Amino acid sequence: MRPLVVTQNMTVDGSIEMLDDWFDPTASPPDQHEILQRDSAACDALLVGRQTFEDFRGYWPLQEDDRTGISEELDRLEKYVVSSTMTDPAWQHSTILTGDPVEAVRALTGTEGREISLTGSITLCHTLIAAGLVDEYRIWTYPYVQGRGRRLFPEGHRTPLHLLEQRAFSSGVTYTRWAPAPASPPEGTS
Repeated sequence: MRPLVVTQNMTVDGSIEMLDDWFDPTASPPDQHEILQRDSAACDALLVGRQTFEDFRGYWPLQEDDRTGISEELDRLEKYVVSSTMTDPAWQHSTILTGDPVEAVRALTGTEGREISLTGSITLCHTLIAAGLVDEYRIWTYPYVQGRGRRLFPEGHRTPLHLLEQRAFSSGVTYTRWAPAPASPPEGTS
């Protein structure tokens, strides 16, 4: 099974919805770059909802002097867009997933390959988190309080997480990796 990894940028107060100007995808300091490269190398597919896909498609392929390497990486990756309205993705290596997103993603994770990265796409994240399909969360927390905006986890969702890794960078950004905690055996069993 291919792991489904949610990678999100977030404010200190927990917003992943970028309503203010607190995140610039082209400005990652050198000490963060090592982690970005490591995580990118583990992934061979990008999963997004329609709006995030259209945002990416309308920006990254148009960058002519992209020193980040993101444009080249996105062109190379297999991209899966969950949409009930899109008919032509108009971007190389892109596949539209229609129908029930939970079933479509469950089938995708059952294929051969490396990690599948899900970013942005708040509604899709909420759906897949609620369905228990996420294997890991990679959170980049930015030193900014936005005071509003949608959060990573759906309202009322509760689940214990296990910390896998944490880093702090010179920019004030922190990076944490979390996995759902293994279920505890019922009392009296081992």
